[in-house]
This record gives sequence, C-alpha cells and structure tokens, in this order.
Amino acid sequence: MELYLLKDVVQIFLLAIGVLLIFHRLKVPVTVGLLLTGVIAGPHGLGMISAVHEVELLAEIGVILLLFVLGIEFSFSKLMRIKRYVLLGGLLQVALTIAASALIVRILGSPWNQAVFAGFLVALSSTAIVLKLLQERSEINASHGQTSLAILIFQDIIIVPMLLLTPILAGKGGNLGSELGMLSLKVIGIIALTIVLATWVIDRVIYQIVRTRSRELFLMAILGICLAVAWLTSSIGLSLAMGAFLAGLVISESEYSHHAFTNVLPFRDLFTSFFFVSMGMLLDVSFVGANILPVIGVIVILFLLKSMIAGFVATLMGLSLKAAILTGLTLGQIGEFSFILAGVGLQDKLISVEHYQLFLSVAVLSMTTTPFVIASAGKIADSILKLPLPQWISKGVDPISLVKPAPDSGHLVIVGYGVNGRNVAHAARSAGIPFVITEMNPITVRVEAAQKLPIFFGDATQETTLEHANLARARALVVAIPDAAATERITQLARALNPKLYIIVRTRFTKEVNRLYSLGADAVIPEEFETSVEIFRRVLQEYGISEHKIAEQASDLRDNCYGIFRTKESEESAKESID
Repeated sequence: MELYLLKDVVQIFLLAIGVLLIFHRLKVPVTVGLLLTGVIAGPHGLGMISAVHEVELLAEIGVILLLFVLGIEFSFSKLMRIKRYVLLGGLLQVALTIAASALIVRILGSPWNQAVFAGFLVALSSTAIVLKLLQERSEINASHGQTSLAILIFQDIIIVPMLLLTPILAGKGGNLGSELGMLSLKVIGIIALTIVLATWVIDRVIYQIVRTRSRELFLMAILGICLAVAWLTSSIGLSLAMGAFLAGLVISESEYSHHAFTNVLPFRDLFTSFFFVSMGMLLDVSFVGANILPVIGVIVILFLLKSMIAGFVATLMGLSLKAAILTGLTLGQIGEFSFILAGVGLQDKLISVEHYQLFLSVAVLSMTTTPFVIASAGKIADSILKLPLPQWISKGVDPISLVKPAPDSGHLVIVGYGVNGRNVAHAARSAGIPFVITEMNPITVRVEAAQKLPIFFGDATQETTLEHANLARARALVVAIPDAAATERITQLARALNPKLYIIVRTRFTKEVNRLYSLGADAVIPEEFETSVEIFRRVLQEYGISEHKIAEQASDLRDNCYGIFRTKESEESAKESID
C-alpha cells in the first residue's frame, strides 16, 4: 500500500528546499517561499499533492505549536498588563472593521446579511504569519508588537461567536442568547482550569518528570499538555489555537519553561512550515490571472482599510503615531480563521462560489505580501511622520507625562526600557547618575511612572521627544531598542541635536556596526558578538584561567574584532558601490 502522505511530505520538502535556497539568495522572506511552494505543489499548480487533507492537519499542528511557544514566552503577568488592549483594543478593531467593510459591500449592492458576513471575513488577521514575523524581527515586545498580539488574541476568541452568528445571518434561526451564554460559561471554566493547572498542578507534575532525567519523557509530557488543552478547548467549541496559547501560559509559570521552549522550538518551525505551504495550496493561479485587476484592487483597499482602522485604534489606546502605523500595517492581511468562516458561509450561501474564489485569492496574496509590508513599515511610518501633523496626533491621544522634568544638564538619556534599558537604568541609579527614559509602551510607562521612575512616553525618532528629554544638554545617550531602522534614525538625529553627546547603541548583528558609526555613534554593541565573548569568558573560567587574564583576553578580542567589523563593512560598502 502506497503511503501518499509520506510521498507528499517528501515532495514538499524537496520543492521547499529548492525554492528557499533561491529566495535566500534573492533576500526574499522564508514565509513567501513556503507560500510559493504551496502554490506550485497544490491542486491549482502542478498537482503534486494528493493527501491534501493530511497536509492541512499538519498545518493545524503548526498553528497549535506556534501559539503554544508564544504562550511559553508570555506569562499571566504579561497578559494582565495588556488586558486593556485585548478587550478594548481588540473589540474596537473588530467592530470598526466589520462596520466599515459591511458598509462598503452594502454600497456595492449586496444585502445586509452578506455585507455583515463579509465584515466578519475582513476583520480577522493572520495570527500565524504576524507572530512569526514579529518573533523573527524581535519586535514582539515592542509597543506595536504587544498591541498587535493583544488584538490577535481577541480575534482568536471572537471567531467562535462569529461562527455562531453565521447561521443566523443565513436565516437558519437558532437560540443565539443561550448559545452565547453557554459559550461564556465554557470560557470562564477553561480560564479557571488554566489558573488551577498553572498554580497547583503542572509544576509538581513536571518536577516528577524532570527527576527521571528522561528527555523523551519530558518532551512527551510538554507536547501532551499542549495538545490536551488544545483538544479540550476545541471540544467545547473554542479554537485549537486559543487552547494552545493557554497551555503555553500554564507552562510559562513553571521553572522549566525555558527548557520546554528549547525542546518544542524545532517542532514549531517544522510544522509551521506546513501551515504556510497549505495556505499557498489554496491559491488558484488561473483565477488570479483572469481577474488580476479586481484582485489587486481589493488587496490595496483591504490593506488601506484595515491598516487605518487598526492604527486608529492603536492611537486611541495611547500609542504614538509611529507605533500606531506599525500596528496597522502589521494587521492589514486576512487571517487563517477567515478560511474556516468562509467555508461555513459558502455552505450557508452567504458567499457565492465566484466571490469565494476572489476571497481565497485576496486572502492568500495578502498573506504573501505581509512580510514585505512589515519589512517596509518603519520607512512608511517615517515618511508619514515628516508630514506637518498636529502634536496630539503624533504623540497619541492619551499622552503620559514625566514624573518630574528631565535634568538640566549632564544626564543620561535611555531610549527603550526592555531588559537592556532596565539594566542601564538600575546601574545609573546605583551610581547616582541622573537619567531619564523614553519608552513607547504606554503600559510600561504607566507602571514605572507610578513607581516614580523618570520615564515618559514618546517616540525617540521624533525631535520633540528628544527635546523633551533635554538631549541637547545631556552627557550620554543609550539606545536600547530592537528596531534597527529606528535606532539608525535616533542616532543620526541625536548627533545633530548634540554634537558633543556620547552615544552608545545596542544592535543585534555585527553587520550593522559600521552604518551606526557612520551616523554618529561613539560605541556600538552588537549582541551576537558580545554573546560569543561571554561564552569565551565562561570557557576560560572553567579551565581555571585568572580573572585578570580573562579580562585581558576579552579586551584584546574586542579591540581586534570591532576593528575587523568596521574594516569589513567598509570593504563591503565599497564593493557594493562599485557593483
């Protein structure tokens, strides 16, 4: 008997390897390569895949593991900090998007029930694609990343009431009140169970498993918890993804969460790849070719509409204009749960076959363009910010003031209050150095300002924010944010405002060092290199080398390698200019 699934998996792997190698050379995101793999291998392409349903099941496992890992990285405390964004921000985004989309579809001639259903489809964004891209770009903890995550969590919850309302829109009746009431009880029950497991059960169980020192048993237990909670939520009418996220939250409260994260990560990457391939398989290239102008037109309108609404909601939640623009562009695509909803609507005749094909084309292509949109979101935001806009728009409608004015002179300005920013602030406070912090996460600002920390809400890429921090009279600046484009802008602007300022910049990769120096930085700390230095230090310590000798070796290593980085970057820049 032929194993169709095995044959299909082998074909997907081989095709994906070839496509991704080409895309890597072209510097095209991996996500787009996987989507294209699905287009080529799918029923509307070369028809290489026969076990379509089985591949879709693998894709669903990928979404489950993606949300599970996100839950592990998150925690109940972090979730509580963004609860306002989940409930209020998510509700506003979904409600406004449904209303605007329904109005447009109604004006085009569709009846109200079909128009509202179209709003349901448009309101949802892609949890899998957005979260993967934000994690890859280290933006999940940025203000726009946290806001996007909060809205996506709400969307994953609201899909269930949408599914309950779809038959009502189709005129099939049903006791909606009792169904929604039962759903609310189920949600409360699941949340209560999650809290009980996280507080009293899981940590004890995992401790007994860890004592066996069996890697296989530990992995089976972690995946078992993930799949069990996901199955439980699915069995009571909630989404698998929501259950997986709750399971991750349960594990996040355990002292073994880091080990669990490390073990599950390879499985997440593998199965998430199947998700993107399965999405690509839905695209009918011949339909797109025959209707290219309507498809492109709808995609452009879709991104403009969703980005404007999500950005507007983010502004109402207190984010700066730049963070709001980034949030809007991040959530501009159609979501994977919309495919489930569209299938139900097709059965209930709320969407015609032709419009269903248009929806599939727009949805898949909007997912495909998302990596490019997110990659260019920073530049788009910077271009918009150059326009003459009122102060309340650029700063947000819910500004948060300084606890006290910035010092008169000689102080330290810290941009970003993540792990690095916190450590710098702690060191400055311990040494008695006056400092002030700018941060774009309003939740963080509210919490820390209440503790009398000299922190204020503001986008440091804007001159007015740096002026508010009295940068012109500051002695030093530390830029400790993960956004590479914003870091470059801040460095250049700070140097122009204060030529004598000592600027220290954190960056992720050594390849960014030379560019930041050329913009005016005095010291650039690339994380990937400093990690290797710390590993080097630990190795020498293990072999009994004296601390004095280790310090000398580390100093020599830094002096030599930072010089090499700058020389290498200069050579590469010269080569690029010649080419």
